[in-house]
Amino acid sequence: MTPPKIFGIAGWKNSGKTGLMVRLVSEMTRRGYMVSTVKHAHHDFDIDKVGADSYRHREAGAHEVTIVSSTRFAIMHELRGAPEPSFEEILARLAPCDLVLIEGYKREPIPKIEARRLESANREPLAPTDPHIVAIAADHPVTDSDLPVFDLDDTSAIADFVETTTGLRRET
Repeated sequence: MTPPKIFGIAGWKNSGKTGLMVRLVSEMTRRGYMVSTVKHAHHDFDIDKVGADSYRHREAGAHEVTIVSSTRFAIMHELRGAPEPSFEEILARLAPCDLVLIEGYKREPIPKIEARRLESANREPLAPTDPHIVAIAADHPVTDSDLPVFDLDDTSAIADFVETTTGLRRET
């Protein structure tokens, strides 16, 4: 299988990144693509419940804990003081797919769309200082850029743009 296409969504807190990601995943899978996602968190997070067996395994010092059922599996990798893995290391761990959508990682040199909302915590535009931002999706008029601008809720048009920008081709 050929390496997956990669496309990112960047923006400040409360800019609409997650909503756009969810809608894009739904639309791209509806179009027949196998999509994986990577979300960068800027804080300590946990996907485990206190007291669960897997939580107890991690607390006991396990380096990796894998939870497997008939419907899904998850691998939790404890860094235990080691540096955060690089973007490339994370991509290398993903199973084969057609498209990897990235939320966050706003400094990575990948094509991305900037999400903007009037309710954002910070409304300073990212596009002027990031040559990898190839479009803007906003819930308000954007007049400070020559980049393509989409309505933040126009998922179909944004999905078309992702297909064109990444060179994705649907199997016929």
